[in-house]
Amino acid sequence: MAFQIPSVPPTTNKNIRFPNTLIAQVEELIRGKESTFSAFVVAAVRAAVEEVQNQQDSDR
Repeated sequence: MAFQIPSVPPTTNKNIRFPNTLIAQVEELIRGKESTFSAFVVAAVRAAVEEVQNQQDSDR
């Protein structure tokens, strides 16, 4: 499954610190897209969670 830049879903605020370089990379990726930094991070975390869960399932 290829990662896709998401549109804006309903969200809840959660404060987190990011390295400045990572912020710049994400902002460059979403520039000109109908997305936000938060929506991108949520989609990336979902993809990471799914990957870890799939790995755990295959390890069983």
